[in-house]
Amino acid sequence: MPDAEVICELVNYWAERGRMLHRSLESVYESLRDFLVCQRDGRVVGCAALSIYWKDLGELRSLAVAADYAGRHVGQELLLQAIEQARTLGLARIFALTYEPKFFQKLGFRPVDKADLPSKVWRDCIRCPRADACDEVAMLLELS
Repeated sequence: MPDAEVICELVNYWAERGRMLHRSLESVYESLRDFLVCQRDGRVVGCAALSIYWKDLGELRSLAVAADYAGRHVGQELLLQAIEQARTLGLARIFALTYEPKFFQKLGFRPVDKADLPSKVWRDCIRCPRADACDEVAMLLELS
């Protein structure tokens, strides 16, 4: 529970810079059990959430790293932990919508058409303020 406000601050820091979508503190609390955090010297310096979409599909959301920890592999550590968690849960695939596709490609994700993720489009994207002009790239990782 004490990490929720810091998670919200990390995500919204990058959202203010156009690198991800904003999250309300309420939405962070609602999905707090989905979040992983990375701590350094007693401080939360990164976060990522793995959300289950369907019996075989998960989404990596809200991957954010403190600006002063960029380039220190915090994001990679979080993504690898989320992938391991997805495997433990028995998910066959995970996806992310991102403005940083090269980061995900380094770890085995490949670009896909958003139309290949219809549950995402109908569940979340339809309510997004950028729905009509979405410029995020859909990335998918097959875990099998």
